[in-house]
Amino acid sequence: MNTDFKRLDVCAWIARGEEPFGRVRAAVEALGAEEGLLLVAPFLPAPLIEWVKCEGFEAQVEPGTKGRWLVRIWREAGGAS
Repeated sequence: MNTDFKRLDVCAWIARGEEPFGRVRAAVEALGAEEGLLLVAPFLPAPLIEWVKCEGFEAQVEPGTKGRWLVRIWREAGGAS
Protein backbone atom coordinates (compact mmCIF):
# COMPACT_ATOMS: atom_id res chain seq x y z
CA MET A 1 0.00 0.00 0.00
CA ASN A 2 1.53 3.30 -1.14
CA THR A 3 -1.05 5.63 0.38
CA ASP A 4 -0.73 9.26 1.48
CA PHE A 5 -2.78 9.66 4.69
CA LYS A 6 -4.37 12.96 5.68
CA ARG A 7 -4.80 13.38 9.45
CA LEU A 8 -8.19 14.27 10.95
CA ASP A 9 -8.32 14.59 14.76
CA VAL A 10 -11.92 14.66 16.02
CA CYS A 11 -11.08 14.70 19.74
CA ALA A 12 -11.61 18.45 20.23
CA TRP A 13 -14.96 18.39 18.41
CA ILE A 14 -16.19 15.51 20.55
CA ALA A 15 -14.93 17.21 23.74
CA ARG A 16 -17.08 20.25 22.79
CA GLY A 17 -20.10 18.00 22.27
CA GLU A 18 -20.04 18.33 18.47
CA GLU A 19 -20.95 15.40 16.25
CA PRO A 20 -18.04 14.86 13.82
CA PHE A 21 -19.62 12.21 11.58
CA GLY A 22 -20.59 14.62 8.78
CA ARG A 23 -17.06 16.00 8.52
CA VAL A 24 -15.51 12.54 8.71
CA ARG A 25 -17.89 11.25 6.05
CA ALA A 26 -17.05 14.15 3.74
CA ALA A 27 -13.33 13.54 4.21
CA VAL A 28 -13.72 9.81 3.49
CA GLU A 29 -15.86 10.38 0.41
CA ALA A 30 -13.34 12.91 -0.95
CA LEU A 31 -10.47 10.40 -0.90
CA GLY A 32 -8.90 9.78 -4.25
CA ALA A 33 -6.62 7.03 -5.49
CA GLU A 34 -3.62 6.48 -3.22
CA GLU A 35 -5.11 8.77 -0.54
CA GLY A 36 -6.18 7.77 2.91
CA LEU A 37 -7.48 9.27 6.11
CA LEU A 38 -5.82 8.90 9.50
CA LEU A 39 -8.63 9.49 11.97
CA VAL A 40 -7.74 10.21 15.60
CA ALA A 41 -10.62 9.56 18.01
CA PRO A 42 -10.99 9.51 21.82
CA PHE A 43 -12.75 6.11 21.64
CA LEU A 44 -12.96 3.16 19.28
CA PRO A 45 -15.41 4.36 16.58
CA ALA A 46 -16.86 0.92 15.78
CA PRO A 47 -20.00 2.19 13.95
CA LEU A 48 -17.82 4.40 11.73
CA ILE A 49 -15.52 1.48 10.92
CA GLU A 50 -18.51 -0.63 9.90
CA TRP A 51 -19.85 2.21 7.74
CA VAL A 52 -16.57 2.71 5.85
CA LYS A 53 -16.29 -1.02 5.19
CA CYS A 54 -19.86 -1.10 3.87
CA GLU A 55 -18.96 1.81 1.59
CA GLY A 56 -16.09 -0.17 0.03
CA PHE A 57 -13.18 1.22 2.04
CA GLU A 58 -10.61 -0.60 4.13
CA ALA A 59 -9.88 0.29 7.74
CA GLN A 60 -7.03 -0.52 10.10
CA VAL A 61 -7.34 0.30 13.80
CA GLU A 62 -4.69 0.61 16.48
CA PRO A 63 -4.56 2.11 19.95
CA GLY A 64 -2.78 5.45 20.13
CA THR A 65 -1.45 7.40 23.06
CA LYS A 66 -3.46 9.03 25.86
CA GLY A 67 -6.41 6.68 25.31
CA ARG A 68 -6.91 7.71 21.70
CA TRP A 69 -7.54 5.43 18.75
CA LEU A 70 -5.95 5.69 15.31
CA VAL A 71 -8.04 4.55 12.36
CA ARG A 72 -6.52 4.43 8.89
CA ILE A 73 -9.11 4.46 6.13
CA TRP A 74 -8.39 3.96 2.43
CA ARG A 75 -10.02 2.70 -0.73
CA GLU A 76 -8.86 -0.73 -1.79
CA ALA A 77 -6.98 -0.74 -5.11
CA GLY A 78 -9.42 -1.15 -7.96
CA GLY A 79 -12.34 0.18 -5.88
CA ALA A 80 -14.75 2.81 -7.13
CA SER A 81 -13.61 6.42 -6.92
